[in-house]
Amino acid sequence: MAKAYWVATYRSISNPDALAAYAKLAGPSITAAGGRFLARGTPSKTYEAGLNQRTVLIEFDSVAQATAAHDSAGYKAALDALGDGAERDIRIMEGL
Repeated sequence: MAKAYWVATYRSISNPDALAAYAKLAGPSITAAGGRFLARGTPSKTYEAGLNQRTVLIEFDSVAQATAAHDSAGYKAALDALGDGAERDIRIMEGL
């Protein structure tokens, strides 16, 4: 079974306090669902049309596990805490 990767990029953060409240809930919810944080923060270097925006990379054992983490009650609570405090793009991708 191929691993899966949850990739989140932050286009903008309008409410850092809401983001902090989100992170306090999201991190434990994601790790409890089997997620392993591989990278998070702003890029060390960008190339071509790359944007210097916060990015988070999380590894899961499968797409089903990553999807279940996103759809869980614990992660929903984190999303509720975030509200409209950030504009993000989240993708779940199957590994090779």
